[in-house]
Amino acid sequence: MASSSHNNFEESMDETFDQYFDQYFGQTFDEAFQNLGDQEGEKKTGKKRVFIERNREEGHLRLWNDYFSDAPTYPKNLFRRRFRMNKPLFMHIVDRLSNEVQFFRQKKDGLRRLGLSILQKCTAAIRVLAYGYALDAVDEYLRLGATTTRLCVENFVEAIIDLFGDQYLRRPTQDDLQRLLHIGELRGFPGMIGSIDCMHWEWKNCPTAWKGQYSRVTLNDINVLDRSPVFDDIINGQAPQVNFSVNGREYHLAYYLTDGPKAVLFAQCQEAARKDVERAFRVLQARFAIFKNPALSWDKVKIRKFMRACIILHNMIVENEREDYDFQQGEESGSSHVDLTYSTDIHTNIANQMGVRTRIRDRQAHQQLKGDLVEHIWRKFGF
Repeated sequence: MASSSHNNFEESMDETFDQYFDQYFGQTFDEAFQNLGDQEGEKKTGKKRVFIERNREEGHLRLWNDYFSDAPTYPKNLFRRRFRMNKPLFMHIVDRLSNEVQFFRQKKDGLRRLGLSILQKCTAAIRVLAYGYALDAVDEYLRLGATTTRLCVENFVEAIIDLFGDQYLRRPTQDDLQRLLHIGELRGFPGMIGSIDCMHWEWKNCPTAWKGQYSRVTLNDINVLDRSPVFDDIINGQAPQVNFSVNGREYHLAYYLTDGPKAVLFAQCQEAARKDVERAFRVLQARFAIFKNPALSWDKVKIRKFMRACIILHNMIVENEREDYDFQQGEESGSSHVDLTYSTDIHTNIANQMGVRTRIRDRQAHQQLKGDLVEHIWRKFGF
């Protein structure tokens, strides 16, 4: 009897304990879940994007009245200085982009309100490239946010390369080579097709693992030239052959001028001839100040596109602004000629490539050519 009462008491205590435990656990769990939900709500509220009404129509109207109306506020010379090109050339680029690139077409949003105009997008891209602006520096005038400006610059650069690269960043034709050979011979360098130089553009956001590959110490002029595709066409047998004679010797491989020779007169003539490429880099930096500042992009492919697009724009500006250049040369005017009978449709294989590569790196031939050029220049310009 006593044993039965004791068992009933224990069962009653267990039921009471289970009831209070379940009630306490449920209440504690609900409070914890509610607090977690409140914290997540606060986080979401803190990360909410702030909408800014920029009045983009006002930005387009101001830009139109300043530069593109029938009676603009600023004259042609200020347009040329601020856009780095004449207005007809800029409008030609705008017309091609609006017709052939989807990003630059003006669209309507969900409220049937017109979006940014192509003039705003192209002007933002040009200002960033020309002045090296931060992405949000054009916000107050053009009414574009930093993210939109970045998209404008990236799409503008890609469009310039796609639409104009084949014409303004192409390989030289046989006529181009003949003109370059003629200019080089007039300066005392038969067989010269140009000069080579390097320009350093600091990469601020270069990943730490790549810093050894993209520093001044590692990538000096020789290493850059060794990694560049300048001689790829020659190695693959796709470049025209050039024949010329210096100091009574025949040569069949054109060359570029670089730094190095010690002969005084030869060095003076070489420095004078190399000023073309050095000035070209200075003009490029002066025209597009983005190259004066460290590159802020995280992607080296985009950095390469920036450089290619600005070179294309530079070539377009030079062609647009220079006077007509009429080049005429007779067969008897010099010893440097492009071999028109040389076929560039040579089957590429490793043996041919190694043979041409050996010819390019032949130190004995290099020293002989340098000695012949020294003698040739002394006879041509010496006293």
